[in-house]
Amino acid sequence: MDAARQVAEAVETVILGKSDVVRLAVVCLLSNGHLLIEDIPGVGKTMLARALSRSIGGVFKRAQFTPDLLPADLTGTAIFDQRTGNFEFREGPVFANVLLADEINRATPKTQSALLECMEERQVSHDGRTYQLPRPFLVIATENVVEYQGTFPLPEAQLDRFLMRLSLGYPDHDNEVAILTRQMKEHPITRLSPVTDPDGIARLQAAVADVHVDESLKDYIVRVVEATRSHPAVHLGASPRGSLGLMRAAQAYAAVEGRNFLIPDDVKALAPAVLCHRLVLRPDARARGATPQEVIDEVLRAVPVPLDAERV
Repeated sequence: MDAARQVAEAVETVILGKSDVVRLAVVCLLSNGHLLIEDIPGVGKTMLARALSRSIGGVFKRAQFTPDLLPADLTGTAIFDQRTGNFEFREGPVFANVLLADEINRATPKTQSALLECMEERQVSHDGRTYQLPRPFLVIATENVVEYQGTFPLPEAQLDRFLMRLSLGYPDHDNEVAILTRQMKEHPITRLSPVTDPDGIARLQAAVADVHVDESLKDYIVRVVEATRSHPAVHLGASPRGSLGLMRAAQAYAAVEGRNFLIPDDVKALAPAVLCHRLVLRPDARARGATPQEVIDEVLRAVPVPLDAERV
C-alpha cells in the first residue's frame, strides 16, 4: 500500500496540518465509499477534493448545488444533433473520478436523490440506457455548518449513504502562517503531480477486501454498532450498513498502515467518522447537549476489546 501512503503525503503538501483528515479521506477512497464534509467556509474543503483527485491522476469535477439545480444538470441529458438527426447523451459532472458536490443541502431533495442514486448504483440510467460511471468514483459532498437558511437537510436515510463524515477545522497558528507564506506567489496545488492513476487506485480498492478480519473482530464491530442502538441517548442507532462500512473502512485503514490484518485499534480509529452521522439522538439528550461523538466514545469504552484477535 505504498501508493496509498504516497497519495496521502501528496495531499498533505496542499492541506497543511490535517494529516488525520487527509488519511481518513484516502481511506474513504480505498473503501470505495463517499465522504461528507461539514465545516465552515474557507478551511480547504474544495482544495482537499482537488488535491486528492490530482494526486491519483483522476478527473475532477465540481457541481455547485443550488435550489434551481436539476437532476439532469448532474447526470446528463440528451441533446439533439442536427447533423445526424439523433439524440446524443451528454454526460453531466457525475462522470468523474472525484466529484465535489458543494453545499449539497442547498439543492432540492429530488436533485439530492439523483446524486445519491449515482453514488449507490455507480451508474446513470437515461432513456432506457445505462451508462457506467468511471472507476474509482468518489463523491465529496460539503455542507456549511453555520448558514442553514434556504437549505434542504439530508434525511437520515441519505446520510447513511456516506461512508464517513469529517470536518477540517481551523489550522493552528503555525500552519496558518505557513499557508500564507506558501501562497504568496502561487497555490501549492499547481505543483502537485499524480503519484498513481485511477487503475492503480482500483487495484488498491480490490486489495482492501483481502485484508484479514478475525471472527472476534467481526463480533467486536457488531457489538459496537449494536451498542449504539441500545444507548439511552440514541433514538435511532447505526444500521447493518454501518457495520459493513466500519469493517471496510477499518480494512482500508489497516492496509494504509501497512498491515494485511485488522486490529481493534483500527476499528476504534474509524468508528467516530463512520458511525456518528448515522445516529439520531433523543430530543431530551440533544437538549442536554449530548453529541454523537460522546455516544461513540462511551460505546468504545464500554464494549470489551477482543484480546485474542488473530494477527496473521
